[in-house]
Amino acid sequence: MSSMAADVLRLLMVRGETLAVAESLTGGLVAAEITAAPGASKAFRGSVTAYATELKHEVLGVDATLLAANGAVDPQVAAQMAAGVRKFLGADWGVATTGVAGPEAQDGQPVGTVFVAVDGPFGAASGGSGGGKVSALRLNGDRAEIRMESVRSVLALLLKELAGEQTGNERAQDTEQNGGT
Repeated sequence: MSSMAADVLRLLMVRGETLAVAESLTGGLVAAEITAAPGASKAFRGSVTAYATELKHEVLGVDATLLAANGAVDPQVAAQMAAGVRKFLGADWGVATTGVAGPEAQDGQPVGTVFVAVDGPFGAASGGSGGGKVSALRLNGDRAEIRMESVRSVLALLLKELAGEQTGNERAQDTEQNGGT
């Protein structure tokens, strides 16, 4: 998985952009994966592990009414976490994870229910002028497997957005910088 984190960082550096991470069920695993890659400090701003529901509101600015009505395991909560950490840590991109790793259901959601989100400076390439992207996941496995697949999934979502945002010229420059033709 570290190659995916390295790819994310490489694209962020090519673009001159930064990343911030908000985590719940992954408890810091996304940040650990990113910072394991050499050169992470050039693009990674930091992370917030808002494991407790009230911290999602108090630190990340997630709507308290939304949390009270739907609980922490919700696609809108994930989107607001990504937007909140992006703003709080002053990054170009924010990603977030929230869900149920088990062993028991939470907020009426079964084990394996996960939402990952990306918020960033979406442009014409993604068909929007702002806002976030959320993926709903139904994962199988034990607690550790669900958490690691959540890390992989949020990095994949970010990588897809970053790659989709690049123009042809940026792709050419990146290829040249990495010895390609």
